[in-house]
Amino acid sequence: MDILRTWAESAADLVAVAAGRKPADLVLQNACLVNVQTREMLDGWAVAISGGRFAYVGPQARHCIGPETEVVDLKCKFLLPGLCDGHMHIESGMLTPAEFARAVIPHGTTSMFTDPHEIANVFGLRGVRLMHDEAMLQPVNIYTQMPSCAPSAPGLETTGFEIGPGDVAEAMTWPGIIGLGEMMNFPGVVAGNDMLLAEMAATAEARKVIGGHYASPDLGPDFHAYVAGGPADDHEGVAERDAIARVRQGMRAMLRLGSAWYDVEQQITAVTERGLDPRNFILCTDDCHSGTLVHDGHMNRVLRHAIACGCDPLIALQMATINTATHFGLEREIGSIAPGRRADMIVTSDLRELPVETVYARGRKIAENGICLAECPHLDWPADTRASVNLGRVLRAADFEIAAPEGANQVKAKVIGVIENQAPTEALTADLPVRDGVVEGQGGVCQIALVERHKGTSGVVNGFVSGFGYEGNVAVASTVAHDSHHMIVVGTDRDTMAKASMRLAEVGGGVTVFRDGEELALVELPIAGLMSDSPAAEVAEKAQNMVEAMAACGCTLNNAYMQHSLLALVVIPSLRISDLGLVDVTRFELTELFEKESV
Repeated sequence: MDILRTWAESAADLVAVAAGRKPADLVLQNACLVNVQTREMLDGWAVAISGGRFAYVGPQARHCIGPETEVVDLKCKFLLPGLCDGHMHIESGMLTPAEFARAVIPHGTTSMFTDPHEIANVFGLRGVRLMHDEAMLQPVNIYTQMPSCAPSAPGLETTGFEIGPGDVAEAMTWPGIIGLGEMMNFPGVVAGNDMLLAEMAATAEARKVIGGHYASPDLGPDFHAYVAGGPADDHEGVAERDAIARVRQGMRAMLRLGSAWYDVEQQITAVTERGLDPRNFILCTDDCHSGTLVHDGHMNRVLRHAIACGCDPLIALQMATINTATHFGLEREIGSIAPGRRADMIVTSDLRELPVETVYARGRKIAENGICLAECPHLDWPADTRASVNLGRVLRAADFEIAAPEGANQVKAKVIGVIENQAPTEALTADLPVRDGVVEGQGGVCQIALVERHKGTSGVVNGFVSGFGYEGNVAVASTVAHDSHHMIVVGTDRDTMAKASMRLAEVGGGVTVFRDGEELALVELPIAGLMSDSPAAEVAEKAQNMVEAMAACGCTLNNAYMQHSLLALVVIPSLRISDLGLVDVTRFELTELFEKESV
């Protein structure tokens, strides 16, 4: 991999090329250049590139062309900056950084700001370093945010490893670290928790950006206290009022469209209808699984959606380029087509539908017509990262039994209610029958279990969930279980739930769907139980089989797998499950499974 020289190291050559004293490596001419600095479309412009950076951007570049210069005539097609994803988790793609890069490059994403807090929960600081190191090998820009919360809510869950202020301070010295990952423990910040404040202080002292995560509809004093703690952005807004509140307090509102999170439409009206300054709005994906990446796109998908929601295409493009770069202090490196910046750009024939025809990064063509042309180097992942599922013993159907209170014939149980296309859940209740002293699900209420898989404690916590609509003897198990990443099993039959759990122990992690004792689909994720280093297309095919298998079992939710994987995320309201029990996230405390009036 060629090392890109810094702007300072390149300055003499860039000046010489711009002045016409030295020929450019590459000239793209006759473009309709989209200038995100001024929100203009400039017909007939050209760019000259030297050493992977823009040297000249102007009406014509004949003076930059020499005998060895590669010249490309764009024939009036649009030339856009490469797209930036302002907040995302590579692990959610079920892929390693190399394979994630290979998947998104053809869609025009050339810069990503990633928070690897999934692997941090499994392997701690060492896991973060492995993700960082593979990210640094890629032909596009993958900046790493040091995870802030592992566990996400101390006292409410147990992780494989924990992250503390010392880890954060160390990571701030790594070359690819851009800031602190989303500060999910917002009640801790509001309460003035010393450890959380120390993590944010270490980030601020390193002059890097503190990521936010305020997953509460309360915009009163707690919200203001959280902002005062230092988080500079937030992607957890779900309504116009959320976006407005954040930008009024000096935060950047990150509007996300992931595989299952559709939060752009409800918030972008702050710009399209309320007329707020769009500079403080950023588009991101947060979580996209491999099927979405391969079949639907990445940041180009988010852009198309924002435009379909009524946003001016040039404003939407700013939200996916220069706004993001500016937020992270990188506006002199990425996010626009201007002298000195990295030569990351996209050629397209339509600003609304955004067919990505050609992608350049650092002045090199890396994709054309949907095909990645670049090498995306892999790290040699250590053997122990492929052996992270430790259940401690063989699980049986009896491990998934939920004992009723003594003498009860019926119970009123607390039930996690899934909300389609949103991260929050509902806190529901249901009257459930008791048979032979064991509570049974019914009427669309399934069982859910959290199986400890890091330390081999053999622990199983059981509860109830509704919204999946499974029919027959079904079980879906996953070792992707944000954020603690134990194993989540949802099912209608305890024996099937045990079989699904043991299947994932056998393959080293992933997702499996069982019905009537038969495995319908399997996605193997052997690295940390979270990722595969197989090509994205292969993982996407297995993921699609998994989605279809869930539908065949009666589930009609859009991207039900993403909903499944977040059922243990104990920092997003309202009701979740962890290895310590059922969690009331509105109060940030453990709660009993049954209401007192069970009879």
